[in-house]
Amino acid sequence: MNTFVHTSLVVQLRSGAADRFPVLAHLSYDADDPFAVTVAFSHDGRILARWQLDREMLGDGLVRSVGVGDVRFAPEPDGPWQEVRMEFHGDAHPEAGRHHAVVFAWAPAVAAFLRQTHRVVAPGTENAGVDDFLAELFTESRPHGG
Repeated sequence: MNTFVHTSLVVQLRSGAADRFPVLAHLSYDADDPFAVTVAFSHDGRILARWQLDREMLGDGLVRSVGVGDVRFAPEPDGPWQEVRMEFHGDAHPEAGRHHAVVFAWAPAVAAFLRQTHRVVAPGTENAGVDDFLAELFTESRPHGG
């Protein structure tokens, strides 16, 4: 069974008050990290930013506003398309303020990607591997020998 899902979408980036311009969003999902979706934004073959997103939160953002802090998602009702608005707040920069970008993606394409991830690992069946991690941690911390 394939445990990896990937798709590339053309999305619209708006940084600051500027107009939107197209960039590629490469979404990937790996069953080894079942709660996360990684998205890399690129333009002219150069990676602009890479974010690790919460898969459930991304799905919720297709139907309602979610998120506080650095990452927020919401359906975008004002545009001509069914869009999801992805808002990212980055590190502070020396000129004052924080880096901020808004990305608009076609919601049906994001939903289709998430459905593919759900076929790999169904929602609610994710295994965080905490038990394995703790077992390995305790094994390594035991004194060796006698």
